[in-house]
Amino acid sequence: MKRLSADGDPLEVLARVVDFEAFRPTLTAALAYSDGAKGGRPPYDPVVMLKILVLAAQNNVADARMEWLIRDRLSWLRFLGFDLGAATP
Repeated sequence: MKRLSADGDPLEVLARVVDFEAFRPTLTAALAYSDGAKGGRPPYDPVVMLKILVLAAQNNVADARMEWLIRDRLSWLRFLGFDLGAATP
């Protein structure tokens, strides 16, 4: 990961420049997640999903391919805040 940073990882720059957490209140209100009383799988973090949409748009990738690419690219894992073995949306 140090080498990716040394080579100028553009996703590191994006994460420094854009405060994605500032979008959390708007995303949470717009998505209107349920309280979980009916059960079911808990939703993914809305800020992470926004970051995934940014990656998909930047790289012209369809939803079906995103999960594989997230697991494959270390820079994407770091940008999204996932660990190597973590579940991906």
